[in-house]
Amino acid sequence: MVEDRTTDGKRIAQLLSSEVSSREDSGLDALEVVNADADVEPSAEGELAYEIAFADGGEILAEVYVQEDRARIEFREEVDSAAEVAESVELRVRPKAVEPPRTIVFVEDGAEVKRATDVFVAIL
Repeated sequence: MVEDRTTDGKRIAQLLSSEVSSREDSGLDALEVVNADADVEPSAEGELAYEIAFADGGEILAEVYVQEDRARIEFREEVDSAAEVAESVELRVRPKAVEPPRTIVFVEDGAEVKRATDVFVAIL
């Protein structure tokens, strides 16, 4: 039996956007996808696909980038919580040494999208 895996970064980002936009359970209705670039093309460095903001004030919580084989979420807020939760749900995580610091969470398979949304739910 062949196992289908979604490892296209743009498709993974689309799945994540859909989860954040459509799930009203668990507090995700407090977030919205903003500044989306429908024509974004993946690159090795990653291209900004969209941002995820708090619906009540528009403050940006995270940015989502597409690479050829994955999507990456750069948390701008709640960076420590995002790192802790992402590690606990077995997503690959690393800090980004910028000022202010960020946490990068890698989503390397479509099956990891639900776990990535769990990170957003936990930090809300």
